Amino acid sequence: MHGERISVGAEESTGERTGAEAGADAGADAAAPGARTPRTALVSALMLAMALVALDSSVVSTAVPQIVGDLGGFSVFSWLFAGYLLAVTVTLPVYGKLSDTFGRKPVLLFGTALFVVGSLLCALAWNMAALIAFRLVQGLGGGALQGTVQTLAADLYPLKDRPRIQARMSSVWAASAVAGPALGGLIASYADWRWIFLINLPLGGLALWMLARHLVEPVRSAGRRGPIDWAGALGVFACGGLLLFALVQGGVAWPWLSAPSLGLLGASALLAAVVVRIERRAAEPVIPGWVWRRRTIAAVNLALGALGVLMIAPMVFVPTYAQSVLGLGAVSAGLVMSAMTLTWPVSAAFSQHVYRRIGFRNSAAVGISLAAVILFSFTLLPYPARPWQPTLIMLLLGAALGLFQLPLIVGVQSTVGWAERGTTTASVLFCRQVGQSIGAALLGAVANATIAARLAHAPMPGLPDHLDDVSTALGRPELLPQAAADYLRRAVAAAVDHVFLGAGAAAVAALLVLLFVAPRRFPILEEHQEQKRADA
Repeated sequence: MHGERISVGAEESTGERTGAEAGADAGADAAAPGARTPRTALVSALMLAMALVALDSSVVSTAVPQIVGDLGGFSVFSWLFAGYLLAVTVTLPVYGKLSDTFGRKPVLLFGTALFVVGSLLCALAWNMAALIAFRLVQGLGGGALQGTVQTLAADLYPLKDRPRIQARMSSVWAASAVAGPALGGLIASYADWRWIFLINLPLGGLALWMLARHLVEPVRSAGRRGPIDWAGALGVFACGGLLLFALVQGGVAWPWLSAPSLGLLGASALLAAVVVRIERRAAEPVIPGWVWRRRTIAAVNLALGALGVLMIAPMVFVPTYAQSVLGLGAVSAGLVMSAMTLTWPVSAAFSQHVYRRIGFRNSAAVGISLAAVILFSFTLLPYPARPWQPTLIMLLLGAALGLFQLPLIVGVQSTVGWAERGTTTASVLFCRQVGQSIGAALLGAVANATIAARLAHAPMPGLPDHLDDVSTALGRPELLPQAAADYLRRAVAAAVDHVFLGAGAAAVAALLVLLFVAPRRFPILEEHQEQKRADA
């Protein structure tokens, strides 16, 4: 790793290496100072820290009935997830800048400790309001974990080896997607739900010990640190919080065109203008202007924002489709969705052989093009489909998205030096998280509108009068006339089809960004060049 601030030149000053050039640079990268392979213990510590975040939502979701039964608060339990997501998202840029200023290790240790404290507080919660508040504390720690671990993955490995560590991180998410619901189900069935949070204590403690012992960073010059932009950090937090709150609650707690929605969206827009003004005047802004002025970073931010939008289709609506339309149980429905996570890390690991030949942008363009075709093909499934058909689509989608995402992350991290990598990585993850929130709002509105229209024009009686009653009716289809139950299932199938059309449109938008915004060759900063500049 390199501990000094590095002045990165203009984007057009260097070109992306492909083909034979990549092979020639491999030897230089391997010989570069700091490019040595890190010890297994440190990589294991990073994977364990990432597992804390990856397991969280999938484990908690399976215990919601038990939590609500104990604490009450059914009308607000969704904020167990929305509040955590909000805290993670709005703190990503702040932690990214702090890691560039003070180093990765103190930020990562602080985030892990805060996540563990939040977990302990969640286990001690006495009502739903307290649990939601403590989930926010967990999220404040999760933001540091998620961004800093990804940044360290680029710090520790030279360019030619980065796919290996990134594939391992992807495998953590894949394993968590499969093991999380099973683990949560076991705890919910045979122990108190509080153990879902208590198990984070020994895991987090082990991660803290391993990181403190094995993660060593060079001492940075105090004279190179600028003043902390606390005003910008507070502004980013407030603006992001208002925007995400409006997106999460809009169409659920109140209509989209109601005064609360319009007021929150207007306030977030006003705060965004204030943040821009603050950041322009700050000596060391939390979100510096170069994040959007550099074509490569701006294009990756936009493309991965579109990825966040399209991910809502498989993550949220495929389990609903599998249960409501195919009649599968909750566990089987979860397995249909998690099939995507099996091929994603495999494809991510393979992607290095593709982008070394055709470049980062072209590899990502191939991946998102395939993803668009696969998303659109979901609408061609027969009614009723057989379970293997959507499972196959999820397997193919995971392979396509692994080829899309990893080249962009590895590529954009390789265009900046150590002192800008944390901010760059955080901006990419922030845009993806915001994309997920926007996607949940937009695609959720599409699904609701489709089902509402089908109910309004239903040719038979006996169907639910309100959208809130649809899930209850589908959970007890024997209470409906056969024709009404089949009509309702077809309405849900049509809604999911429209959601996948929207997800396919998001994939096309990402492709257009890559073709018309991203440079053809990413301006790679080679490790040996970076070290020379750091030593200068």
